[in-house]
Amino acid sequence: MNLTQIKCLSVFAIFAIIGFGPISPGCLIGLYVVLFRPQWFWTVTVHLYANKPLSQTTIQAATTIQTKQTRKKCFLSILGLFIIDIAPVPVTPVVAFAIILSRPLWFYRLVAKVYGKG
Repeated sequence: MNLTQIKCLSVFAIFAIIGFGPISPGCLIGLYVVLFRPQWFWTVTVHLYANKPLSQTTIQAATTIQTKQTRKKCFLSILGLFIIDIAPVPVTPVVAFAIILSRPLWFYRLVAKVYGKG
């Protein structure tokens, strides 16, 4: 486990505690990331996968159309999570914990597509 994983787990643990209201901070941040693609999230993602070998597959740079389609799908998915999170049990932190701990390749590819990077 690297330092970025520990930091992300800590943040989402706090989100899980404060997320027992109608607003999900994790979803709001996710929607912000998909809309504005801040550099800090790409940096966090790269650091999250720093000691995980990604060389098994090549990740091709996404075209502008692919990036827009991916961003729309991600936005709608996160919006769906936001609506589900209105229930008394926060779902987003649990999903985030699984992604942070397992660091699946599909998540890295998804973020790379959102950012249009290869």
